[in-house]
Amino acid sequence: MLGKIRADGRCPWITPSNQDYIDYHDKEWGVPVHDDRVIFEFLTLEAAQAGLSWYTVLRKREAYRKAFAGFDPEKVARYGKRQIESLMKNAGIIRNQAKIVAAIANAGKFLEVRDEFGSFDAYIWRFVEGNPIVHRIKRLNDFPATSAESDALSKDLKQRGFKFVGSTICYAHMQATGLVNDHVVECFRRREIIDGYRERAR
Repeated sequence: MLGKIRADGRCPWITPSNQDYIDYHDKEWGVPVHDDRVIFEFLTLEAAQAGLSWYTVLRKREAYRKAFAGFDPEKVARYGKRQIESLMKNAGIIRNQAKIVAAIANAGKFLEVRDEFGSFDAYIWRFVEGNPIVHRIKRLNDFPATSAESDALSKDLKQRGFKFVGSTICYAHMQATGLVNDHVVECFRRREIIDGYRERAR
């Protein structure tokens, strides 16, 4: 059952009883992102996910948005001991000190990359040569956990001092922000997103 396309034409990883999960799949997952703030948001959320399910983090997204200043990297980079202590008491987010400290440190590194390349968007899209990678996935078991591109991104981010950016996390980030289109071949969103590439290219 899990290996097959859902009856509603969506990817097989969707939990049918969770509307917010369905909305995320239908509106965001796999759509190319070029907004630095949104890219930072997903980097922060994907790092928070480490060892957990994505849905666990997705349910806490609004709390994260409030706790991390609307995912403004300039503001987050200035967080200090007082903010860390406050975040550790915030039941709305994942209260893992290593992940919280990493999110703050990553904000500073994010700004360094932005200053070097003009935008973080310009930096990260280099790893797919500026164009989304479209896979032909048919079943749940076909989804890769990493790729050569996520390996390269992970290695480079680690060299720049980022934390919680292993290749699996980087690949999930690439899926979320549209560097990779991993909607299964029968999913209606796969074609819609591809058509969106072509529309923007005209």
